[in-house]
Amino acid sequence: MTALSPLTSKVLTAMFAVLLVVLCSLLSDCTTLDRDAHADALAAPFQLHREQVKTEHFVLTAFVRMTRADQPLTVYIEGDGLAWISRTEPSADPTPRMATALALAAADPTPNVVYLARPCQFTPMALNPLCAVPYWTSKRFAPEIVASMDEAVSQFAAKVPGQPVHLVGYSGGGAVAVLVAARRADIASIRTVAGNLDTEFVNRLHDVSAMPESLNPIDAASRVAMVPQVHFSGADDTVVPPEVAQRFVRATGGRCAQANIVPGLDHSGDWAGQWPAMLPLAPVCKAR
Repeated sequence: MTALSPLTSKVLTAMFAVLLVVLCSLLSDCTTLDRDAHADALAAPFQLHREQVKTEHFVLTAFVRMTRADQPLTVYIEGDGLAWISRTEPSADPTPRMATALALAAADPTPNVVYLARPCQFTPMALNPLCAVPYWTSKRFAPEIVASMDEAVSQFAAKVPGQPVHLVGYSGGGAVAVLVAARRADIASIRTVAGNLDTEFVNRLHDVSAMPESLNPIDAASRVAMVPQVHFSGADDTVVPPEVAQRFVRATGGRCAQANIVPGLDHSGDWAGQWPAMLPLAPVCKAR
């Protein structure tokens, strides 16, 4: 029997991951999908290795490829995942069915890429005594959540001392990216994809409960106003419509932030397929 070449093996593994996504989209109930296996199959062909990151409040799951200490670090932050089974029923496990931010990280060819799952995603609940439904519903942007994500970014940034740190966040991960950046002085850029950058506005838009125990990223807009940033929105996104990014850009003053509307994509569209073409659109500040 002829052995598969390493390249063929990688291609087959990637195809398996894609097939899982397609099958999930066709099923009426995707909760039976092995979400951990799907993430591992998606990450493996791109040398993204699973790690656990211990922080003060939570143990986080990361997928990591860091090969050059003299190069910048890009950190991808996952969205809210499977937070709700229905409009009124929260999930027992917020691990995403399809980890969009992980797919974005896999499409990034740079040497230092880290994917951070949100607290209580992918990590066994036994390792996280604090994990409970509020931390992926009403408290998903609570100060302790942001502090844990910030602590994880610091642990990886320490491995590339002095190098720029870039943050990329998908959906609710965009909110976390802004809130983490507002706490730090080493963030070189922020990019969000379908980012929930004004949680109060989005909650009112969908007529759902307010989140008084969570931070709202638009309240931190002035603190990140001088960080180069670009916020991508899908033209067909009805979950987090383009107006959300536009409101956030206005709140920053617009010198270093820009909103970019991508035709033909909705909230859960094929962002990873578009990502290689979007990566070169580097955030910049306008000249005074």
